[in-house]
Amino acid sequence: MQALVLDPRQPEPPEAVLGAVITEEVKVDGRRLFRKGHRLAEEDLAGLETVGRPLHAVRLDTDDVHEDEAGQRLAAAVGGPGVFPRGPVQSRVNLVAETKGLLRVNAEAVVRLNRLPGIAVFTLPDRMTVLPGKIVAGAKITPVAVPEATLAAAEDLAHGGTYPVVTVKPFRPLSVGVLTTEGLEGRVRDRFRETVERKVGWYGARVLRFEDPPSEPAAVAAAIEGLIDDGADLILTGGGNTIDPLDAALLALPRIGAEMVKFGAPAHPGSMFWLARRTATDTPIFNLASCSLYSKATVADLILPWIMAGERPTLDDLAGLGYGGLLDRDMGFRFPPYDAESVDEADEG
Repeated sequence: MQALVLDPRQPEPPEAVLGAVITEEVKVDGRRLFRKGHRLAEEDLAGLETVGRPLHAVRLDTDDVHEDEAGQRLAAAVGGPGVFPRGPVQSRVNLVAETKGLLRVNAEAVVRLNRLPGIAVFTLPDRMTVLPGKIVAGAKITPVAVPEATLAAAEDLAHGGTYPVVTVKPFRPLSVGVLTTEGLEGRVRDRFRETVERKVGWYGARVLRFEDPPSEPAAVAAAIEGLIDDGADLILTGGGNTIDPLDAALLALPRIGAEMVKFGAPAHPGSMFWLARRTATDTPIFNLASCSLYSKATVADLILPWIMAGERPTLDDLAGLGYGGLLDRDMGFRFPPYDAESVDEADEG
């Protein structure tokens, strides 16, 4: 790029001005005449004469890519399934969720991209639950143009990962079996069932049925196996005592060939959550701690979207919850918006 100073008070031949890119916001009488990054065309010449001061601009080299085109190409490279590009507005191209689902961000790729000169990719945190219309990422370049080689390197980097930089995985219509021990009764049981049905339904899943077996390992094991045999993709358990090594649900796990992925979670509230998996059918068995039965702000509500989106949480995934695992009121943005189905976020101008 070649830096220029355009002085409307000393007009130059049109060929010396046309195609130049303004590098500042230009206002006349309080009204914006040119935004940063505007490429001067013939129809701009009359307006240019009204500016009473010198303007800073650049002339692009033949291998430079203007910020609007560069933002569009960068967004196309970064975006994967479940998102679509929108813009540019002020050279920024947004990636917008096209479905309700789980946002996945390749954070390492974002860091590598942003190490390139002039490249800026910014996203929401990985594994957030998002609604259609939610802006989940933005892509732009910080100067008014970048060399083609830099942009091509960013595209190669974005396409070279094992999975896209930004994607939204839609939730799956799972069949969920739910069982409770310790005999939830009356209004407590009704409230629990209403809460589970509402949350499960929000993901597009359905409750296969509720089971209330006796608090005895053999009965709990039989109930879980019956639910799986009848098509349950996920088992939720509640009402037990997770700190009791003789809890019926815990003792039922080895009887059905299930292995514990992690007992307890490094997060609060909801630390007494556990996740197991029945090996033969690869069925997750998800325990709801007592505080998770009704609240939407516990660790269980962070992990449930993973499973609903087809994720297979590992020990490392659950251990990683400790970073950011203090789930106070300011963390509300991280939880599924169970009371909404879509958003309509406007691009910033």
